[in-house]
Amino acid sequence: MTIVPEPEERTGFASATAFYERAGGLLIPLAATALAFFVGGLVVLATGANPFAAYKAVFNGTGIVWFFKPPWDPHSPEFADLQQTLLITTPLIFTALAVAFAFRCGMFNIGGQGQYWVGLMTALYFGLHFGGLPRPLHILLCIVASMIGGAIWGGIAGILKATVGAHEVISTIMLNWIAIWTGRWLVELGGPLQGSEPAVPRSNDIADSAKLWPIGTGLQPLHAGIFIALFALVVYHVILNRTTLGYEVRAVGFNPEAARYGGISVRKNYFLALAISGAFAGVAGSMDLLGWKFHVAENDFPIGAVGFTGIAVALLGRNKAVGILFAALLFGALQVGTSPRQLDPNVFNPELATNLSTIIQALIILFVGAELLIVYIWRARNRVGFSGPRRVEPEPKT
Repeated sequence: MTIVPEPEERTGFASATAFYERAGGLLIPLAATALAFFVGGLVVLATGANPFAAYKAVFNGTGIVWFFKPPWDPHSPEFADLQQTLLITTPLIFTALAVAFAFRCGMFNIGGQGQYWVGLMTALYFGLHFGGLPRPLHILLCIVASMIGGAIWGGIAGILKATVGAHEVISTIMLNWIAIWTGRWLVELGGPLQGSEPAVPRSNDIADSAKLWPIGTGLQPLHAGIFIALFALVVYHVILNRTTLGYEVRAVGFNPEAARYGGISVRKNYFLALAISGAFAGVAGSMDLLGWKFHVAENDFPIGAVGFTGIAVALLGRNKAVGILFAALLFGALQVGTSPRQLDPNVFNPELATNLSTIIQALIILFVGAELLIVYIWRARNRVGFSGPRRVEPEPKT
């Protein structure tokens, strides 16, 4: 007799899984986001505030309402808030791409924060020098330098993974701290990049020719980096889906042994995937520096978390270009909308608002991660002999 597993389509869970895959992974991120906001609303309610009023105030503080108030006035308070949202969204797109590209190769890049700082410090060096260059050339030089710096930093973890099998999570975490403490040393008192003020541990401002073109108005206007970020999303999609490199990266991510059997160099793709990921994160650092920071202080390093937030953006965006765009916009809007300067204390305590943003982000990661765990367990059931109901067929007569 031959034991034949029952077709998966006969089970409700398998049908739901098939529907989810056909939907392109849209339902779970939306459900996770809605559930996170629901739980966050319960937290707001527990503080004695009205969750609907609090969320309305948060939404108004993001500036997104500007799109719904024609004619669009670039000098309105709503547009000023929108600029802040997009300023934060820009580096989040790059750091999320740094996580997503490595993930498509089967690796988890935790080093986005370190790669971000390496890219920023590299752009700082070139931004402080070569001030006589034309503005487009100087900006391009800084961006390319930050890309190379981030690629080298990510490539170190890739080489370790490819040669000695060092796990990329461990190596990238260690590289994060090396980048952070090296950056602090560069701008601390007496450091090589400390500015002209002897008692202030910060660098000088970069040359005017290295600053990105502003788009909006105000003290901290939006800059042209948002368009570079949108272009990076297109580049990411094209590389993964329209090039041989992307095919090999995805093949290694699906099954390294099968890829190796098919003639694909797994080691080479491990290195390239982490190097390209580092390049994305490095450009994120240059966008912040050239777009609005213009200098780096020693106390900037402990509070930076854009690389770690990029992990959540990539998870929520399902490692897809369009998903990353909207997830980055959501996280950027949350950060701006819950800032103390945006919220009316009569609506919700501004001191708790930042914690609310963190809670919502953490819940989104938890719910998305739980879905990934369920799918992993479901796919692994065949390996341990739990493949569902089976039917018995008689052996054919000979």
